[in-house]
Amino acid sequence: MIDNLLFVLLMAPKEGENPLVSLLPLVLIIVVFYFFMIRPQMKKQKDLRKYREAVKNGDKIMTIGGIHGKVIEVSDQTVIIEVENKMRLKVEKSALVTDPSAMLGQK
Repeated sequence: MIDNLLFVLLMAPKEGENPLVSLLPLVLIIVVFYFFMIRPQMKKQKDLRKYREAVKNGDKIMTIGGIHGKVIEVSDQTVIIEVENKMRLKVEKSALVTDPSAMLGQK
């Protein structure tokens, strides 16, 4: 009970003080969190989704598992890639990360 009373006394706005001023630090923390953490992550996901939708035949790609290959065929949810020794793999589009040249900054 003493802890609750102490909490109320510390968090309650002082006499004549605007109660919104006490919420200002919390609002600032939320704004900073949004602009430095949430917004960049959403942009990254949007770019990745655009990349996966724009994949076409002949593109060099890399999967989440690190498999490098060349796109041979594209369908709605999957792509068929050709890897070393003319082997073909069917891979979900959601497993595509990016093209290797973009990761090296050579695009």
